[in-house]
Amino acid sequence: MIPYGKQNITDEDIAAVIETLKSPFLTSGPKVAEFELAFAKYIGCKYAVAVANGTAALHISCMAMEVNPSSKVITSPITFSASANCVRYCGGEVVFADINPETVILDIEKVRNLLNQHPKGTFDGIIPVDFAGYPVDLEAFRKLADEYGLWILEDSCHAPGGSFNDNSGKNHRCGDGSLADLAIFSFHPVKHIATGEGGMVTTNDEELYKKLKQYRSHGMVYQGDPALIENHGGWYMELQELGYNYRLPDVLCNLGISQLKRAEDGLAKRQAIAKRYDEAFAGTNIKTINPPANVGHAYHLYVIQIEDRKGLYDYLRTKQIFAQVHYIPVHLMPYYKGLGSKKGDFPNAEKYYDHCLSIPIYPMLTAEEQEFVIAEILGFVK
Repeated sequence: MIPYGKQNITDEDIAAVIETLKSPFLTSGPKVAEFELAFAKYIGCKYAVAVANGTAALHISCMAMEVNPSSKVITSPITFSASANCVRYCGGEVVFADINPETVILDIEKVRNLLNQHPKGTFDGIIPVDFAGYPVDLEAFRKLADEYGLWILEDSCHAPGGSFNDNSGKNHRCGDGSLADLAIFSFHPVKHIATGEGGMVTTNDEELYKKLKQYRSHGMVYQGDPALIENHGGWYMELQELGYNYRLPDVLCNLGISQLKRAEDGLAKRQAIAKRYDEAFAGTNIKTINPPANVGHAYHLYVIQIEDRKGLYDYLRTKQIFAQVHYIPVHLMPYYKGLGSKKGDFPNAEKYYDHCLSIPIYPMLTAEEQEFVIAEILGFVK
């Protein structure tokens, strides 16, 4: 069986988990801060906050940006639904804008047109998505956001290690905090770094960092924090905000630390696999996403677009190749249709969905397995 994605768990990972299981702390211990510091260094940001999963990361990020029932936030319809749901968790309104059909990420011109159709102050923020690992041009989005007084929450779940060069040639890593107010990551098993479940929020803003740490642990302020209003003794803690239990345990954090040591190697292998697919499908009627030289694609997914997507999906399964579809447009989910969205609202996203298929890409995919996948896809097309 060849899946579209797969975790890579090594003996070193297993040893890291066992080490933590034998330690005094299974949760809320030293491995949490160690993972946060290591991840922040890898991404290139000042602060990182480990949480239970990517959805929790999105939720507390919206809380930190003070999303409320009067808020309107723009995002892409081609993403996992959590990118939009996090706004709804806080009572805000989700407003979708269409994708660029060549990159499958949020089209900045569509966003600009949307903003121009409303008075300034109508919208509060933008959640652009580094879909499949393709980095959003945050230089352009930052300029637009500043023009309209908007914050940016970068959904980088697909893109640890991804990057782009701005107009001056400066390199920006996804989630490094140089252009977005906040960014989030996921450590789901098929992601670059796998902890089973897990997520991270990154930022360069110290005040946001303090809020995030509070929200991920019930909204509590603990002994030793100068923000304590009272202090009854060494046991004392205060509930100052309504937060959640979104902590990531030490066991999973140490697994993340171990996985992080192989992050660059895994990224290079994904990019090499993607290059071989590019070469194999060039000159065919299989559409691929080809980033320019200034874009460092992280390749969480390798997506092709083909006329008979359902036929290819079913055919590959007969060969034990388990491709997947990413994603059903969020605005066409029954929940969001119930809020007023309908088919035809975002034609680029809907056309993409009709033809997209994510084919196998993960660091352990062998050359022989990839050649088998390529041969079966080309055979079906011919």
